[in-house]
Amino acid sequence: MTHVEQLPRGRGVSEHWPDWTPSSVRERLAEQGITAPWSHQAAAADLARSGSNVIIATGTASGKSLSFLLPCAEAAEQGGTVLYISPAKALAADQRRAVAGLGLAYLRAAAYDGDTPRDERAWIRAHANYVLTNPDMLHHAVLGNHAAWSSFLRRLRYVVIDEAHRYRGVFGSHVAQIVRRLRRICARYRSEPVFILASATTGTPEESASRLIGLPVRAVTEDASPRPELRFALIEPELTEEKGENGAPVRRTAPAEAAHVLADLAEEGVRTLAFVRSRQASEVVALTAQRILRERESRAAAHLRRRSAGEGAVVAGDAEAERAGRADEDGGGATRREAEGPSGSRLSERIAAYRAGYLADDRRSLEDALRSGELLGLATTNALELGVDITGLDAVVITGWPGTLASLWQQAGRAGRTGGDALAVFIARDDPLDTYLVHHPEAVFGRPVEATVLDPGNPYVLGPHLCAAASEIPLTRDDLDLFGAEAAGVLDGLVDRGLLRRRPRGWFWTRRDRASALADLRGSGGPPVQIVDSASGQLLGTVDEAAAHGTVHDGAVYLHQGLTYVVDELDLEESVALVHAEAPDHSTWARDTTEVEVLRTLRGRDWGPESAVRFGEVEVTRQVVSYLKRDVRTGAVLGEQTLDLPERRLNSRAVWWTLAPEATDRLRKADVDVRGAAHAAEHAAIGLLPLFATCDRWDIGGVSTALHADTGCLTVFVYDGHEGGAGFAERGYAAAREWLTATRRAIAGCECAEGCPSCIQSPKCGNGNDPLSKSGALRLIDAILDGGV
Repeated sequence: MTHVEQLPRGRGVSEHWPDWTPSSVRERLAEQGITAPWSHQAAAADLARSGSNVIIATGTASGKSLSFLLPCAEAAEQGGTVLYISPAKALAADQRRAVAGLGLAYLRAAAYDGDTPRDERAWIRAHANYVLTNPDMLHHAVLGNHAAWSSFLRRLRYVVIDEAHRYRGVFGSHVAQIVRRLRRICARYRSEPVFILASATTGTPEESASRLIGLPVRAVTEDASPRPELRFALIEPELTEEKGENGAPVRRTAPAEAAHVLADLAEEGVRTLAFVRSRQASEVVALTAQRILRERESRAAAHLRRRSAGEGAVVAGDAEAERAGRADEDGGGATRREAEGPSGSRLSERIAAYRAGYLADDRRSLEDALRSGELLGLATTNALELGVDITGLDAVVITGWPGTLASLWQQAGRAGRTGGDALAVFIARDDPLDTYLVHHPEAVFGRPVEATVLDPGNPYVLGPHLCAAASEIPLTRDDLDLFGAEAAGVLDGLVDRGLLRRRPRGWFWTRRDRASALADLRGSGGPPVQIVDSASGQLLGTVDEAAAHGTVHDGAVYLHQGLTYVVDELDLEESVALVHAEAPDHSTWARDTTEVEVLRTLRGRDWGPESAVRFGEVEVTRQVVSYLKRDVRTGAVLGEQTLDLPERRLNSRAVWWTLAPEATDRLRKADVDVRGAAHAAEHAAIGLLPLFATCDRWDIGGVSTALHADTGCLTVFVYDGHEGGAGFAERGYAAAREWLTATRRAIAGCECAEGCPSCIQSPKCGNGNDPLSKSGALRLIDAILDGGV
């Protein structure tokens, strides 16, 4: 444990109900124990009711929902309608329960998403006045079918955009264009709704919200709600005696550490969410915690049998059994009796995994079980980061940096929701950024959260939405200002490609297929790949097409709800992966090759006569070529199997550093392995970029080369992993010197000798982290920062 931050309890500041609040709403809220709003709730509600677009950017569990409920309820009572948009179906379902729980006859709330039965959809369009949906459903099912929604849209008073900080990068850019299309259709039906945005604390909320909806926005940022006392611990797993790739020291993995923490907390009766970074990790953490608890239960049972037989307390040295026995004997912690769930389940059975890709009924069952207390611990991806109301949580375990400070505080804020004191634990992965943060707590607790990065003008985003808009209502020149300055040029390209037809009255969509299918909102690259058990034909789950090459290729080991499967065949044409149940003694890890071609340099700065930084457009060609089999116990490589998968091409934007050949030659003469140095600098820079842009390590990629064909120099590229770019590389270019300086500091500050995952090794390296040179990376970065001289 490297640091513990104690954040004090905060007292709430309440306000009188706004005069216009419907009496029925006050009465229902009073029955729920809410007798007055917090001052920030009243301020935001008043702004929205007065006609101002507003963003309320306050902490987790600060009651943002009440801020938009008040004006929305009044609008519904007066015959108006409300459209609520969230990035996840679980959050929309949770909000629907909250609205329905008020028991107000005039509030007819309904969730309209992919899980909504078709026979209910017509009723919702005709009768619901508080519709809860997500951007995907709005894009595919509402805007293109706006005539069926005409009555609802004509009376639309408010549009609520919840968890607005999640709309960043390419996804946020798509949502920004969906909102513009919604505004255009509303104008067709002579409505001009007010937008109410709710967000975790974020930098420059007015600017980010305005960019998202394309209108001026006012911000409410003073959080007047009471806060529980929060103890926030930073943990770096210890080094083990094992050696990894190239002899690097190996730390205990963050998921293994999280599983032990989750098991310990469950034993103490502490209701816990353990956030992890991947679907597979959620399964691994839950399985490991269950196994730990089963072993402890067995030892405790054996201890009690020996005591009852008069054989003494425990076998000497069995500390875990001794602790379990004492817990059962004196009531300390959670005894087996206390740990039993409503159905008498054992403690190990009260831990589960939760992630995207599960079927809807499975997700709802898990949410209900955690809410009721039947489950004590849940290992989850960020699918439960959003404001789903899971009351009674005591602790949160955050396994690895979640991508942004906003997400970190959003996850930590899930603990203490019933007003009790709370615990948050951040466990560092073996990663440059995580290591940097646990040793520099001021970078966590002393920094403002990031501003949201999105680029609605990205032509790869804008083009499909102009096509969709033209299919909804033919585009006219008057519409161009709504979609941004880039719209006119993008329209010309769409006409040249035959996607739109230009007529005197405007631009028309003339094809038979649906224009909405052109936009890939979540950046998955295609339809999701369905994972099917070949023996039973059962659909186990789905995986994004872009991730399928690396996760469900032929021979891949795949985990699902605690069971292990091996992939028999990945059929990309049919978007299906056939699997069979098996428990091999190895895991799999995909290897790939990546090349970058510079298409156009947009900006650049020289740092001296021999080094420079550039930003521009690139084409990235990537191909998964093989996979490694690793022993599940030791991590040792057991073999490599080649794969025959197609190349994937990506047109994106990148930031890159160059060092002239003369300076590179001087490094070589000083016995620096320049290839290993560039490769190590690339890995560390990718790891540190999330400090300077609202991105995740998995949102970006990199390539390094001792001599690049397009630059004629040693070059290190870091690119956005999304078509057309996402704004992350551009943010890196703007902070290039600070970013590269922090990268050097992270490498130099690592306690290893030759390089390890905490500084220069990457968990996503397609070359097996070879070659790498820690000392060379330091020399190379110094040369770049000093201009090469």
